[in-house]
Amino acid sequence: MKLPADSVIPPEKLTRYLLLPQARADKAAFLAKAGYTPENYERLLADLRTQVLPLEAVPGLENQFGRYYEIRAALRGPNGVTLQVKTIWMTEHLSSETRFITLLPDKAK
Repeated sequence: MKLPADSVIPPEKLTRYLLLPQARADKAAFLAKAGYTPENYERLLADLRTQVLPLEAVPGLENQFGRYYEIRAALRGPNGVTLQVKTIWMTEHLSSETRFITLLPDKAK
């Protein structure tokens, strides 16, 4: 199934989490390989919307908050390097809004 094209991708999720270096589970170093930085977070936002969101989403777990979905994709960064990623999205029960949750390296690829 396809997730809505207007799914919410909060900029803070990118600037304060994915692109911020962490002591554990550092996704910033992984994304930097493809040229993503806090200074160009808008590019990551646009690439998630154009390269990942249009792909097939696989339904996952459901809890009291909503239904989770997974999209696996090849994400081509601003420097031309392609990363294999797994993204997690959730459609909230209360609002019916679909939101970006996180991005992980896709170790299955």
